[in-house]
Amino acid sequence: MKVRFFLAGMLSIGLSWMVSAQDATTLKYGNTITEDDLRRHLTIIAGEEFEGRNTGEKGQKLAAAYIRDFFSDLGIEGPVNGSYYQEFDLARVNYPKVDLKIGRTNMAYNKDFIFIGDVEKTSSEKADIVFLGEATEANLSQVDVKGRIAAVYAIGGRAQNVVRSVMDAGAKGVLIVTMEGQENFDRLASRYASMSQRGRMGFEKKGVNEPIFLTSTGQMASLFGLDEAGLKAAATNPAGIKPLKASFKVTKNVEYFPTENVLGFIEGAEKPEEVLIISAHYDHTGFNADGSINYGADDNGSGTVAVMEMAEAFALAAKDGIKPRRSVLFALWTAEEIGLLGSQYYAENPIFPLENTVNNLNIDMIGRIDTNYEKEEDQNYLYVIGSEVLSTHLKMIIDYNNITYTGLNLDYRYDAPDDPNRFYFRSDHYNLAKYNIPSVFFFNGVHPDYHTPADTVDKIEFPLMTTRAQMIFYTAWDLANRAERNPVNRVNTRGER
Repeated sequence: MKVRFFLAGMLSIGLSWMVSAQDATTLKYGNTITEDDLRRHLTIIAGEEFEGRNTGEKGQKLAAAYIRDFFSDLGIEGPVNGSYYQEFDLARVNYPKVDLKIGRTNMAYNKDFIFIGDVEKTSSEKADIVFLGEATEANLSQVDVKGRIAAVYAIGGRAQNVVRSVMDAGAKGVLIVTMEGQENFDRLASRYASMSQRGRMGFEKKGVNEPIFLTSTGQMASLFGLDEAGLKAAATNPAGIKPLKASFKVTKNVEYFPTENVLGFIEGAEKPEEVLIISAHYDHTGFNADGSINYGADDNGSGTVAVMEMAEAFALAAKDGIKPRRSVLFALWTAEEIGLLGSQYYAENPIFPLENTVNNLNIDMIGRIDTNYEKEEDQNYLYVIGSEVLSTHLKMIIDYNNITYTGLNLDYRYDAPDDPNRFYFRSDHYNLAKYNIPSVFFFNGVHPDYHTPADTVDKIEFPLMTTRAQMIFYTAWDLANRAERNPVNRVNTRGER
């Protein structure tokens, strides 16, 4: 890794005379990002009053207003026709009552089964359930699923892919198992029970007639008169398993609510049409089912306040007559926790042309030490994800600025196409990378307090967080001021999430 840092420095040596001349200026404004300021903002953003910043709810609105007012006080521009808000509506879809009877068994909603489909049936609908097992071509040639509910064994498979293949084969619906062990299913059912109170949130879309039910291996085995070993064996040879009679009824409610991305803008002095986006999501998950608050100090209060402090650094420089060569958009996304929806909305409705967007530096959790590093002597690290997917230059620029100013251990372990965590697809940079914009995700990794009420401000490692934020600022300063935008010189081979 140190060799790669050295190479990055050598490859940048052609610009070293220019960067050296800027060192004092770069450090001056980087040093305006302080522990005290980060702590002050984060104590508010991740405080009790903001109620976990759940999308569309009171806390998210308070956080949006806090960021908006901060941008306004800095004197930076609101780029949405003078406003700092890019507003849009989301739909909240709730299924308050789902009845499912299989044979003589009345299945308990969010206990024996989970409803993951989309359908509205206010009167009971009858259907046969046939055991398909694995959704292979061989099994589909043996088992007639047309007009029936297909019982599918998909351990290790991705539910959405399996469901699509079975529905395309003519099935009326799907009863699916995707994980082994009752404990794993019970954990998921509990989560869905909590989610069903809030509803599923997303963009408005035409409803589809797809009754999809998820159950446990034990439950499916019992329904068909098997044990779990027999169920697994039958998954590759489903012939001879008798169909079951079933009926279902689904009540569906839809309501719409507004939310908003918060955007601040500094116009470039020489190349104003070229735009660098520095971003983080400011929403979190709100209340738990028991009424406790998920404060989201690290996820992603840490990224939110880091972007705010970088905006202040650029704004102070601009007030001193040192505007960036390119324009800089500071983007705080909403609705990340429910599917990266804020950044998706921007990418599909950009304020500035995507072809003129040079890079996205996205920050999602930079305030803590994860389980990989918690016992390491050197904890001065930061994960970097996606830097070489579209541009080899972006990684070199990040490495160069880190060597020059901060000396963090930049850890690229999750920047692998086969990363089992699939972190590359799990934060907002992904929605811009899809449009061929070289994008990178800065991340401190997962810890036991992730998505729990224990993710609080007192757990934040502020000295380390400050260094991380400064390193990202130095990279942003470089990208905003270098002579040429870094080129897209690689084809994105990362698949869809």
